[in-house]
Amino acid sequence: MASGRLKRGLRATLLGMVVNIVLVVAKLAAGILGHSHALVADAVESMADIFSSIVVWRGLVVAEEPADEDHPYGHGKAEPLASAVVATMLLLAAVGIGVSAVKSLSSGEHPGPKAFTLLVLVAVVVVKESLFRFVKGEGLSVDSTAVQTDAWHHRSDAITSLAAAVGISVSLLGGRGFESADDVAALFAAAIVAYNGWAQLRPSMNELMDASPNRELIERIRQTAAGMPGVARIEKCVVRKMGHRYFVDMHVEVAPEMPVVEGHRIAHEVKDRVREKFPAVKDVLIHIEPAAQKR
Repeated sequence: MASGRLKRGLRATLLGMVVNIVLVVAKLAAGILGHSHALVADAVESMADIFSSIVVWRGLVVAEEPADEDHPYGHGKAEPLASAVVATMLLLAAVGIGVSAVKSLSSGEHPGPKAFTLLVLVAVVVVKESLFRFVKGEGLSVDSTAVQTDAWHHRSDAITSLAAAVGISVSLLGGRGFESADDVAALFAAAIVAYNGWAQLRPSMNELMDASPNRELIERIRQTAAGMPGVARIEKCVVRKMGHRYFVDMHVEVAPEMPVVEGHRIAHEVKDRVREKFPAVKDVLIHIEPAAQKR
């Protein structure tokens, strides 16, 4: 894998870590001083973001390590594994926020948030949404599920902050009797975070389970191989994703009377052509079979 891809992924992840550290301090201080449970819960969720960014960073580094005797296919699975860990942390953060909100609602004791907490949240939403767009773009550019999942952490943080802002606004405008709006907002934010966590966990698990990528890619690879001289038919084409790379297993049918040397040559030409047209394909394993005789 190109070092430029690793550098871009790490840069996006590191930027997210630095921003999250600053925001955690600001939100935690504002939440405690401003008596906002939603803001404190939001700060806790951001703490999880920091740890998740560290996980993604490590996953990217490990995924870049070359193949060795123990890992002949490389270390690309480290990326979806990191992504799955991050997604799981989103789900756990959602549970934590939800439990805290329910406890506060049950107790009925809430002094109500201060006005300045609303200003803090507006700034947080702007910063986190901007960070989401940047990291998401970098994740798509380098085709990294781990970086893309890390980006959704920033979007989730922006959503929880926005929900907290709405709750605080209702509490401030409604006055006495509306203090619980802050906790309701925290509960709503927990549901959004849980949804995002599940949405990001599914593709990560699919990749870890070697699920097939989109059918369009497989069909394009199949057509490319079928168009090569000497190829009678593509009997089988299986593709799996490892990190940002793809591994292809293919059964190629050739004329049954063809010499072994000629079949070997065609197999290499098919492999070279597929890798040339699809740079993300790391390797193509080809099994030569005799084409069915026409009667």
